[in-house]
Amino acid sequence: MTTTQPGAIEGGGGLTLAGDFDSPSMDQWQAAVAKVLNRGRPEDKQLSGEQSVARLRTTTVDGIEIEPVYTLDDAVEGLGAPGTMPFTRGTTVRNGDMDAWDVRALHEDPDTTFTREAILTDLERGATSLWLRLDPDAIKADDLVNNLKDVLLDLVKVEVSSRTDQFAAADALLGLYEGSGKDKSELSLNLGLDPIGLAALNGSQPDLSGLADYAKKLDGMPKSRAIVVDATVWHNAGAGDVHEMAWALATGVEYVRALVDQGLSVDEAFETINFRVSATTDQFATIARLRALRTCWARIGEVLEVSADKRGARQHAVTSWREITRDDPYVNVLRGTIETFGAAIGGAEAITVLPFNTAWGLPTAFARRIARNTQIVLAEESNIGRVNDPAGGSWYVESLTQKLAEAAWTEFQAVEAAGGMVAALAAGRVPSELEKVVGERAKRLATRKQPITGVSEFPKIDETAPEVRTRPEAPAHAGLAMHRDSEVFEALRDRVAGSDAKVFLACLGARRDFGGREGFASNFFQVAGLQTPSSEGGEAADVVKAWQDAGSPKVACLCSSARVYAEQALPVAKALKEAGAEKVMLAGSLKELGESAAEAESVISGTIALGADAVTVLNETLDTLGVAK
Repeated sequence: MTTTQPGAIEGGGGLTLAGDFDSPSMDQWQAAVAKVLNRGRPEDKQLSGEQSVARLRTTTVDGIEIEPVYTLDDAVEGLGAPGTMPFTRGTTVRNGDMDAWDVRALHEDPDTTFTREAILTDLERGATSLWLRLDPDAIKADDLVNNLKDVLLDLVKVEVSSRTDQFAAADALLGLYEGSGKDKSELSLNLGLDPIGLAALNGSQPDLSGLADYAKKLDGMPKSRAIVVDATVWHNAGAGDVHEMAWALATGVEYVRALVDQGLSVDEAFETINFRVSATTDQFATIARLRALRTCWARIGEVLEVSADKRGARQHAVTSWREITRDDPYVNVLRGTIETFGAAIGGAEAITVLPFNTAWGLPTAFARRIARNTQIVLAEESNIGRVNDPAGGSWYVESLTQKLAEAAWTEFQAVEAAGGMVAALAAGRVPSELEKVVGERAKRLATRKQPITGVSEFPKIDETAPEVRTRPEAPAHAGLAMHRDSEVFEALRDRVAGSDAKVFLACLGARRDFGGREGFASNFFQVAGLQTPSSEGGEAADVVKAWQDAGSPKVACLCSSARVYAEQALPVAKALKEAGAEKVMLAGSLKELGESAAEAESVISGTIALGADAVTVLNETLDTLGVAK
């Protein structure tokens, strides 16, 4: 087949696909956008094509601009091929087998009997490697032998990590392997050493002095690694894509320097480092960030004169703990699927899916099965792992990859100028930068510009808690605090839990008048777990009667259209206030009341609309309702 024009493909039978259509120009596209956005706008306030496109442009919490459309002008040169410099398109080359990536199952349950059985179940039903967290609130180092007693160590990769004592965790794993009698060249283990990440979490001074010793303990084990740069530490503390990647790069460079100072070559230093990164529900950002990290790490390797074939960044992607929600937890299954998709398309060598009920406690066998099968369905049924870098060549993905790489490189250089990651951490640069990003994200979450399905949008107030295993209390960490995005809304639900707090919705006029705003208002107040009894139409007296039948809630909210508001809003609001309602609100804008708007300001105390700070409004509402904090 031959290409006759952009978008026109001529088949052997003479069929020309899209051949009868001209390729639209940017001016035509802008005009089409302006036509839609200008509907209903006054003649003197019509938007131009450029202004219309600007309305569709978005910016991430990191300040990365996302265009509404990308063209050939956004193409990026010099991408290379998968498995070669600059490794943008992948460090490893997938050959089409079912094992497209390493399905890595996380285990942190201190119950040895349960964990031992869960490990075997994972390995028998699709997992290809294991990740064990060794901590006081997780698996004990002394129990590692029993937990892995039935595992064929020469067939399964095992990685350990710790938030309290990484060297003890590494020693426990080394001791297990040394006592196995297996051929060292066939063994595959990750010691999970990341002293900078550990220090950031615990507010301590990182100890890099013994890194080379542990790397040398893996001599003769070409499939094993000693160091894991854990970028999820930064992500779970609130970092965006740029800072997560930049600080991972700076941490990696710090380790390379330490290893070289302790006697290793730069090639050996690069060979002992892996990266653990987050995979978020922003699938394109995840894809681009994994690609950008490889690009930047390869450039660092080039500057340090590392052998070209050793400059690739091997990445273990973990679905975002920060994005997991406690409320409506089954939506986390969808989040995990999107996150896994992004990590797989982005070229991660290993992926871990956190169970959907993680926020509630330790997962049950059912939750572990769902997490495991999420990867297996995508890899083996959807076949997304059979292609190398399927996003490669996408103008959007290539542009975003380049933007993230450039922004992360700028922050990486700033850290280097400050003396490196250890010095920057000690000087307070990390929490200072985090404060900016976390603050911007908090605004977007509160105004629901960044919605959380099942939590800040479409909440389910009558849900039951999922079955979980009790999670032991974790030791206190004096460093960076880890927070989930949904916690601010969960705090609202916790205030209301156990009470019969409610907001009355006074729906005025016919359903065609109030239906849309009733849905908006009920969704808004149910975010906090509030019940929303309502009335439908009627005179002011009828509304008051319905309000009394609902238990005379202290807060009422009017819902209707501008036409009905102009006639009924003020008299109904006055009637509710005279009957005893402490606060009357309105769904929409007071300007919709027309000539009575000014008078209504003394009666209607607050409005709700798109873009409102839901967290502030709901907390004030709970205060009025007398719900304890």
